[in-house]
Amino acid sequence: MSNETRSDHRYALIIAGGSGTRLWPMSRRSLPKQLIPLPDGRSLLQTAAERLRGLVEPAHLYVCASQAHEEVILQALPDLPAANFLGEPVGRDTLNAVGLGAAVLAARDPEAVVGVFSADQIIVPEDRFREAVARGYAVAEEEPEALVAFGVRPTWGAPGFGYVRMGEPGPHGSSWVEVYHEKPGAERAADYAAQPERYAWNAGNFVWRAGTILAAMERHCPVNHATLTALAERWDTPDRAAALAEVYPTLPKTSIDYAVMEQVGKDPLVRVAAIPLDLSWMDVGSWPMFANTCPRDEHGNALGPGRSLLLDSRNTLVASSDPEHLLAVIGCDDLAVVHTPDATLVCRADRAEAIKEMHALVSERYGDRLL
Repeated sequence: MSNETRSDHRYALIIAGGSGTRLWPMSRRSLPKQLIPLPDGRSLLQTAAERLRGLVEPAHLYVCASQAHEEVILQALPDLPAANFLGEPVGRDTLNAVGLGAAVLAARDPEAVVGVFSADQIIVPEDRFREAVARGYAVAEEEPEALVAFGVRPTWGAPGFGYVRMGEPGPHGSSWVEVYHEKPGAERAADYAAQPERYAWNAGNFVWRAGTILAAMERHCPVNHATLTALAERWDTPDRAAALAEVYPTLPKTSIDYAVMEQVGKDPLVRVAAIPLDLSWMDVGSWPMFANTCPRDEHGNALGPGRSLLLDSRNTLVASSDPEHLLAVIGCDDLAVVHTPDATLVCRADRAEAIKEMHALVSERYGDRLL
């Protein structure tokens, strides 16, 4: 693949699924977390798409998300070709979202090199991110067996993140990965974070040849591979809708991390390379993390979208989906106060993980109307 033609085969796939229950009540089935507004007015999905400008041709940007969100996503991303929206009838975790994208792209372009990017992240500065991703594409183009990940220096032992242990130097400033460990638990995560020269957080973004990741899936997840490649053969035909409805819900549900990436050292046909990301990286999956995207006042209050006034309050997030609604908060510390027209959340910041439990209670008491 010559330098002159490399960009012709570079693609970007944004994964924009996920239920977003920890960002309820703003995140709903009709408007998932990737589309709720940040304080600057853009959504996470729009931010992710803009972050990729210049890395691939505009016509080579793809989005994989719920079929139910096709219209709202195409409105949010007016430059996205409708043919590049890959709609899932049901969520089946990241292995199948990634596999569907790889299979469709391989059918359309057998030489496709695919960058896979999460729609849930804030990454700055963006120019440094683009430079690192460009090196990732170069590694995948020059090393056909390479699966490229991106490593962020850990600042604490986050037990729910993935970790890579870096070994010998690789091409384009990468390191060959010796161990890939997804969600290692609190004790081991703390140990990893204490060795930032060897371990990094997996940033949840990847680059690989479509054929390479599909071959790895065939070895480790043969049922998923067979189903997705057969589906891709029918994707650009009138049979797509029927095929999706018939087979996609039957796919075994698992993540790309557990199913493929953790096979480092066990699969002699692939190698994982990690490129360091020397920048600010944040996965926006909860209200405390959302608060970190907001401007703060002199008392540490996070001022999200909407109108707000705070008196004698500290370290409290206020956010409203209604720009005309005023949130007035007095004497509150360490809370999240989130307003929507039909539901309001008041939650201690240290109990944010319990929002998933509350989400289930809302479903049990009121059905799907408020989800």
